[in-house]
Amino acid sequence: MINDTLAQPLSAQQFKRRFGVQRETFKQIVKTLQPRWRAEPKPGAKPKLGLEARVLLTLEYWREYRTYFHIGSSWGIHESTVCRIVHWVETTLMASGRFRWPGKKSLVKGFGCPSVVVVDVTETPIERPKRRQRRFYSGKKKRHTLKSQ
Repeated sequence: MINDTLAQPLSAQQFKRRFGVQRETFKQIVKTLQPRWRAEPKPGAKPKLGLEARVLLTLEYWREYRTYFHIGSSWGIHESTVCRIVHWVETTLMASGRFRWPGKKSLVKGFGCPSVVVVDVTETPIERPKRRQRRFYSGKKKRHTLKSQ
């Protein structure tokens, strides 16, 4: 089982460094997801990863923010399966109400009012439109462009 070979030999500090949470938090997450988990779905093949491995996979995604393809290659599953696993774990944890991420209000409260606002704007060249050319013409670039923020 991947859980035994991957997480068991790690010390508490190494586990925290690898997955971003304490072992106790990991156990609470697994305990929260356990009632909603079906080890053997009704139709189709058995899942390759158990519940603990799925939680470890999701924690690894949150911690490292690698692509689904890379995580799938590491765990031996397809990237679409990784996407479904991460989505299921996230939605189930949010629905449980035990694990909440801070919202926008708490983020704004922590930083106060921003003193500097940075806006990134670019102009992409386009073909000359047949109608309303003036709207798309950029005197700065001397061509027709589409402005995007």
